Amino acid sequence: MIVRERPANGEAQGALVLLHGRGADEHDLFPLLDELDPERRLDGYCPRGPLSLPPGGAHWYVVPRVGFPDRATFEASYRAASEWLDSLPHARIVLGGFSQGAVMSYALGLGAGRPRPAALVAFSGFIPQVDGWSLDLQRPLPPIAIGHGEYDPVIDVEFARDARDTLVDAGAELLYREYPLPHTLDAQFIADVRDWLAAI
Repeated sequence: MIVRERPANGEAQGALVLLHGRGADEHDLFPLLDELDPERRLDGYCPRGPLSLPPGGAHWYVVPRVGFPDRATFEASYRAASEWLDSLPHARIVLGGFSQGAVMSYALGLGAGRPRPAALVAFSGFIPQVDGWSLDLQRPLPPIAIGHGEYDPVIDVEFARDARDTLVDAGAELLYREYPLPHTLDAQFIADVRDWLAAI
C-alpha cells in the first residue's frame, strides 16, 4: 500500500491515520495531520486507496449506490487496509477519514473481529451496508466524532444522523456536528476535533 507518512516529534504516543475520499490520494488529507495533531504527538499516516477508477484518482470501492459499497471491491480494500493497519507499530491508533475514507474508518474501526481504535473520526461518511461485513457494537466502543454538511449533495446528512442514532443507542461517546456546508470539511469542526483528540 502506498502511504505518505509524517513522523511525531520525539517518541510517538500512537498513530493518526487519515483515509481520503473518492478520487483523491494520499496527499489530500495530509495537511489535516498537523491540524488535528499540531504538537505532533502521534505518527501520521495517509494511505492511498488501492483502486484506480473513472473519473480518476484513487478509490476504496466501487459505488453502485450511496450507502451500499460494491461487495467485491470493498472486501479487497478492507482486507488490504486491515493488514496494513494491523502492521503499524502502535498500540493506540486514531482512525479517521473523509467520504469514502470515513466509510472505511467505520468499517475498520467497528467491524466484527477488528481491534478497536483509540478514537474514530468520520467526516461526511456513513456506516456501510455490505454483505459479508458486520458492525460490532459491543462495548467498549471508542470515542467517535462525526461531522457532516447539512447541504451535502453527495452523501446526504441523513446518513450521519442514522450513524449518530445507532452509535448513541449502543452507548458510544459521541462528538457530533452538522454545519451549513456541502460535501466538504468544516474548519470549526476540525478545530473541535483537534481539542477533542487532545483531551482523549
